[in-house]
Amino acid sequence: MLSVTDLRKTYSSGEEALTGVSLDVTGSETVAMIGPSGAGKSTFIRCVNRLTEPSEGSVVLDGVEITDLSGESLREARRDIGMIFQEYNLVERLTVMENVLSGRLGYTSTWNAFRRNFADEDIERAYEVLDRVGLGGHENNRADELSGGQRQRVGIARAILQRPKILLVDEPTSSLDPETSRAVMDLLTEIAAEDDIPLLINIHEVDLAEKYANRIAGLREGSLVFEGTPAELDETAKGQIYRGEEIPAGAGPAGKVESDEPPETPSQASEIRRG
Repeated sequence: MLSVTDLRKTYSSGEEALTGVSLDVTGSETVAMIGPSGAGKSTFIRCVNRLTEPSEGSVVLDGVEITDLSGESLREARRDIGMIFQEYNLVERLTVMENVLSGRLGYTSTWNAFRRNFADEDIERAYEVLDRVGLGGHENNRADELSGGQRQRVGIARAILQRPKILLVDEPTSSLDPETSRAVMDLLTEIAAEDDIPLLINIHEVDLAEKYANRIAGLREGSLVFEGTPAELDETAKGQIYRGEEIPAGAGPAGKVESDEPPETPSQASEIRRG
């Protein structure tokens, strides 16, 4: 379980990228984080694994406080956090297999990593993972020979090889055509369900978030302004997330006004219509 409490990020310029965001991700659920450009989505994900240092707040993964760690302790904690990047973050001149095996660097000595000397068990499992993501037979291709969708699959395979406790995914479909985007989202959510790994995805495409996520978190100007199911993400909620529109007083999580009045009975409804 990932539990983030009051996460804040203020840059040296004084810009507040995150203003106190709290969010839990549990089980094998898929949580999609949506919002306009500059809302803080990528900053949030990068603060979770300390690629960006948070200014304040708590990040706890399965009982381990990530924000308190440094050095070897932080390196060990990052083994449990799989990261899939928007721009793939592959070494272009290396083969698919070498890029995938880099997911085991956290378990390998510096000398063995330099020599790219990995355990037989890791190599065998890398072949299995490549088959799983649809790249069987491509292990010896260089990364720069692949299409965008194939590169994203290499990034997914690398993250899976870590055996992570959570997968963080930053804009996985931003450079892909609609069909490839759906295939990548199918793959990610299938892996999360089959391996019982929670999935936190920063994504621009609202329709994909609604289709694939169990829960949606909406960010605007560094603040969490919506959290609910895809069914609750109605036009009122979207207006709040993307245009800063006010939610009516007494509204529920999807912007629907809640009333203390009991629901009308069928007979009452009939009387009203007759009147």
